[in-house]
Amino acid sequence: MSIKLQQEHNSSPGHIQLSDKGGERVFLAETFYISNKKNTVFQVRLTDKGLCLRKESGSGVKEQTILLVDIIGCRCLRSKRRGHGGSACACSALPGPAQLKVVEANSGEQDESDASAYLYIYAYILKRSRQAQKWRTAIKALINDEIPKTPTYTPTDARKLLVLLNPKSGSGKAREVFQQRVAPIFVEAELPFELHVTKRANYAREFVRTRDIFSYRGIVVVGGDGIYFEVINGMLERTDWERALDEVNVGVIPCGSGNGLARSIAHIYGEPYEPKPVLGATLTVIRGRSTTMDLVRVETKSQIMYSFLSIGWGLISDIDIESERLRAIGGQRFTLWSVHRLISLRTYQGRVSYLPATQMVVTNGGEKQFDGSFGRVSGSMMRHSLSYNTALDCPDCHGDGDCETCDTGFGDVLSLETSTGVDSFRPRLDSWYSATSRKSAYYSTAESIYRSVHEKSSQGGSGGDNETESHQMFGPASKIPALTTPVPDTWTTIEGDFVMVHAAYQTHLSTDCHFATSAKLNDGIIWLCIIRGGVSRSQLLTFLLGLSSGTHIPTPQNEFIKMIPVQAFRIEPTSGGPPGCVTVDGERVEYGPIQGEIFRDVANVMVPAQS
Repeated sequence: MSIKLQQEHNSSPGHIQLSDKGGERVFLAETFYISNKKNTVFQVRLTDKGLCLRKESGSGVKEQTILLVDIIGCRCLRSKRRGHGGSACACSALPGPAQLKVVEANSGEQDESDASAYLYIYAYILKRSRQAQKWRTAIKALINDEIPKTPTYTPTDARKLLVLLNPKSGSGKAREVFQQRVAPIFVEAELPFELHVTKRANYAREFVRTRDIFSYRGIVVVGGDGIYFEVINGMLERTDWERALDEVNVGVIPCGSGNGLARSIAHIYGEPYEPKPVLGATLTVIRGRSTTMDLVRVETKSQIMYSFLSIGWGLISDIDIESERLRAIGGQRFTLWSVHRLISLRTYQGRVSYLPATQMVVTNGGEKQFDGSFGRVSGSMMRHSLSYNTALDCPDCHGDGDCETCDTGFGDVLSLETSTGVDSFRPRLDSWYSATSRKSAYYSTAESIYRSVHEKSSQGGSGGDNETESHQMFGPASKIPALTTPVPDTWTTIEGDFVMVHAAYQTHLSTDCHFATSAKLNDGIIWLCIIRGGVSRSQLLTFLLGLSSGTHIPTPQNEFIKMIPVQAFRIEPTSGGPPGCVTVDGERVEYGPIQGEIFRDVANVMVPAQS
């Protein structure tokens, strides 16, 4: 919602005052009019809790509070009219849209003959539970956790936000979603940004690896889980990977088919997701809050990578990859292909080994919970391991591993105030002048930049679409045996036929797949789901149907379906068996042995602000 307030023309500017009223700190208190309701007066107070509006009209008195957590920004507007005397009442003969514009104080553009001040306040209220320059100053300071002190506001961080957008995510509408539903909110929040649209697989990975990412206030990916995977691994291919992961926050705006990470963040923080996931994610980015997140070091025969979502072999991975042919229908492709794979069920022979998360601590209440200290990165443990995306020292590996980058995941529609009537002052954002243009200018009142194609990398690479150059991978040092050596005796090993083995460390694998119900962003636990061969189709159907609500977790007595908390694991498919899919964060990797170990609090991810 947006609120347009008109200040009394005879109100004195004054200074920001602090006072206490009813247990709350009052920073400002004045009288405003709603510009299109001449007989309505608002007594407005700005407190440490939010904006309190006391409406006084012929029908009585009403009071409403808009919480600070729901406000993303505000703008001052002044009249451009000339030739009008200053004696007219502020609530009569109001200027029309053509006579108002956003004007900052002391800019030389103000109409001195009009003493009225017009203020737009932008607020998005997702949960059920709005002066000009000095009001804007106080509000902007408070929503940035600052105490308002001066009549002017200077952002503490003037850096731009780096936005990396995958135009092929989901059903291919990420570009449109950003233009129509994300950029306008960035403008309202006065958040400057620089937008780059990827043009090939691993474009985002190369960008993050080779550029000065510290010149940005953070990175936001617009797409599915695939582009987030590229950004994280691009950071870990930098020699200054420790600083990059520690200082650069990464956020995600879901526009893919799966959107597992975005859905998990919303679930963990109790934020609404459907039907407008893009809105909630955009507000999260604007707030800029972050928390630490675990990463899993993944080792295959030919490469090392880092995962933030899941690793899979068998049923779910088959559904994810094989349903790519139905990408045009969005997230429904997973449901349709699940039915197909259930009818033509496959089993795979192999061996699964894991290190149980058996380290326990006793809480004050006497309950036991997982410590999860395994894999924590701190102090001297932050030694990096060096590896190359080439063949490891293994006689069976020929270095022919192939990784196809295929983004998954598509978000919903966001309705914004885009009317062009007499009371609308939001600027129209016409950005992509040509869908086929090589480089376009992106219009934004926040002085943002749009680049659809970056001609050359900073290292002068050709940037060809088929580029498969290997790069050195850094990261925290592994503490488990290499993939080419046997697992320790302290690990548990299972051999036989498997329908599926899937390791997850987020609550959701996709928007409607509530897989690991107890997972947290930084608990140091991998939830390993093992479905043995011999499981009945009815049991499997019950499992799949329960994924949407999180009721699929089997009882301990179920001998075919297990959900086990582990710290590390290894999957070894038997050679010569039927072909299958192995995936990492929804990306297909070479079919063969794979292992993972979790490291706590490695990366920083943007999360919703808590009221």
